[in-house]
Amino acid sequence: MNAWRSPCTAGVAVLAALGLGTCTSNTPAPEQTAAPSPMEQPAVPSKYRPEEVVGRWGYGAYHTENDFARTAAAARGQCGQPVEITRGPNGGVMMYLADSAQLQELQLKGSANGKNYIGPPGNVGGPQDREIVSFDGRTMVLRWMDPEVAGRYGTGVYVRCAPEGVARASSKPPPVKPPPQ
Repeated sequence: MNAWRSPCTAGVAVLAALGLGTCTSNTPAPEQTAAPSPMEQPAVPSKYRPEEVVGRWGYGAYHTENDFARTAAAARGQCGQPVEITRGPNGGVMMYLADSAQLQELQLKGSANGKNYIGPPGNVGGPQDREIVSFDGRTMVLRWMDPEVAGRYGTGVYVRCAPEGVARASSKPPPVKPPPQ
């Protein structure tokens, strides 16, 4: 009976030691949790204002730069079911983060190097931020900062939809009427 207890007790002791080792080895050091990633930096005011981003947008995404034109055209076609970006209660804009079904208030943030971002309050360049690659008031291109998220979602293209009840402008100019005589 004593021989049975000894290997069993030794086995329990080994498992307990492994369990404790696992618990302590997975705990991040305080400096690891507090330090921002090398890309993150303090936010400065963005060159874009929330009211410029608010509106109804057709949306598409691409993974290859060669697909931008095709994706922008497809996004324009999505205005029948637009993405709506509204003002947040604290001055930001209401948008979705990656893998979230909840609208969240996001901030427009600038950086010392001149880049602009949309993301949660705090530093710029964080994993939940999207860099505003380009924005001309009609088309907005956003790239996820987290490479894993960017790999899944691609680069987003938002094309502003005409206000409800307004027909889409045709590509040819209206006919010129002669002045009244």
